[in-house]
Amino acid sequence: MNNHGLLAGLLCAAMLSGGVCARGSSPAVLTLEEIFEVAENNSAMLRPSFTAEKEALQDVKVARTGKLPEINATLSLSYIGDGFTTKRNFSDYQKAPIPHLGDGLSVNVSQPVYTGGAITKAIELAELKSTASRYATEFQRDNIRFRLTGFYLDIYKLNNQRCVVEKNIGQARKMLAEMQSRYEQGVALKNDITRYVLLVSNLELQLIKIDNMLTILNSNLVTTAGLPEDTKIIPDSTLLSRSLPRNGESWWQQEADANSPTVKLARSGVDISRKAEALTKAERMPKVGIQAAWTIDGPILVEVPPINRNLSYWYVGVGVSYNLSSLFKTDKKLTASRIATRRAEEELDVARQNMELAVRDDHIHYLEAYEELKRCEKSVELAEQNYATTSNRYTSDMALITDLLDAANSKLDAEQQLVNARINIIYYYYKLLFTSGQI
Repeated sequence: MNNHGLLAGLLCAAMLSGGVCARGSSPAVLTLEEIFEVAENNSAMLRPSFTAEKEALQDVKVARTGKLPEINATLSLSYIGDGFTTKRNFSDYQKAPIPHLGDGLSVNVSQPVYTGGAITKAIELAELKSTASRYATEFQRDNIRFRLTGFYLDIYKLNNQRCVVEKNIGQARKMLAEMQSRYEQGVALKNDITRYVLLVSNLELQLIKIDNMLTILNSNLVTTAGLPEDTKIIPDSTLLSRSLPRNGESWWQQEADANSPTVKLARSGVDISRKAEALTKAERMPKVGIQAAWTIDGPILVEVPPINRNLSYWYVGVGVSYNLSSLFKTDKKLTASRIATRRAEEELDVARQNMELAVRDDHIHYLEAYEELKRCEKSVELAEQNYATTSNRYTSDMALITDLLDAANSKLDAEQQLVNARINIIYYYYKLLFTSGQI
């Protein structure tokens, strides 16, 4: 199924399942990989890169035409006025009638045979630029995919935070009802109820902020991916259940050196500079070509009186040309080309160094995210135990409302941190894929 078919199929499936309202948003459960595929053909941010690729490919075709013969044809018609003759001292003027209709036709063909490698190197340079254009597209594609990943994971994170907040609102309202009952029995203070009402109000405000941020992130995601504006993205619920590899840093470094578009672009820059340097050297070489021509002109003006006939002749031969100015001009151009090559090599070293540092940084954070997950799981377990104990103690008049509020806030904070820790593992995994050019 092609990308357009994928998009149509996904949206149709959502409609058939009752997930689409004609006057509202169109919910669609999409995996990250499916969003990547949709963005491949629909993202407006990628179109300039694809056009640049086509332009570079066309430049290769143009460069290859340098091997073809040059064919020039000239046709002329002219009016020729009468001439005159004089002695060398301009005396004895005599009119010299000349046939007035002049015509000419010539055809010249020149086929390059040897150009010192200039044509071949020009083609190779165009091909290298085409390759660089492809790497630039890969780099832009990876940036868009990583950007989509950020939006997608933030939506997933906020959806989970929303569930956590809704759960805590439910628990808070249940406790509030119990407090109201205890207040009516005279065993609870009005101030306790007020403070818990404030807690519920703060949670509801947090829920509104989450919904607003979800709207913004969804809009950013569908616009970047090129999806219909009314599409509402629902992240794949199996995202966190994936088994992610935990390869060592050396493996990621090798993959990044082989696949990173940044490094590929830098390598391509070195190749282009070296080829441009070779092209400059070719300017010092002579140019050899086979030439053929046919000409017909009339009248014949080299005779006196002129002959009112056409003169036709043709020739075939070998032409050799050499640009003598290259002897004193090429050295400076060659020096500039060598400096450009050295700069490109230095930029490649910098790109590799930055890539190695980025991979190391992302790999450390990736492993750290697993440790953070373990800590958060333990924190949630302890926070739930603390809340349950404090709630029972408060019911038994053995704890203050402030203790219960602190326990509720601690549990909420622990649950939100657990959600963030799970998402962070996915995020740093995709960050590693992005840095190593495998996203």
